Amino acid sequence: MLFDFFYIVSELKKIPRKGWKQKVGIEHPESVADHSYVTAIMSMVFSDTTGLNTEKILKMALLHDLAESVTGDFMPEEISKEDKKTAENDAMEKILSNLPSKLAEKYRQIWKEYLEGNSKETLLLHEIDRLEMAIQAIKYSSEGFSKEKLKIFVESARKEMKSKELLDILDTISYK
Repeated sequence: MLFDFFYIVSELKKIPRKGWKQKVGIEHPESVADHSYVTAIMSMVFSDTTGLNTEKILKMALLHDLAESVTGDFMPEEISKEDKKTAENDAMEKILSNLPSKLAEKYRQIWKEYLEGNSKETLLLHEIDRLEMAIQAIKYSSEGFSKEKLKIFVESARKEMKSKELLDILDTISYK
């Protein structure tokens, strides 16, 4: 059972983040695993500096895109929010079924908390997820990809962020 869980999780390394490929034309974009790892590191740092529950936010960060190891990375225009939610719920149930039931339930609750978006950790993680995307856009820009096409990712992140600390970081990296 655990082998199956780890095997499914490792699929994230092969799943490209579609937005970079479809909207910018990056042939070999970062994987969902790449994104999740950096998001987890950022979550740890920001949680530790703000006094939130670091263990919880780290688990949330590691779980937040796990369903994509089964569903792949959806673009918003490809699927309705309701259909995406259903597909990801089904995928998470499949993934978590490979864990001992108590552990699966613990992770299920953390993932559901992330989806509901009400706790301080969840709100911070949603913004970190956006900031990580903006940082990746800046990295791609420095590699010579279209600043004009990448700018939409930075601006999208800005619209969804409220934390002054995270917005200040975004302002230091944004296009001038």
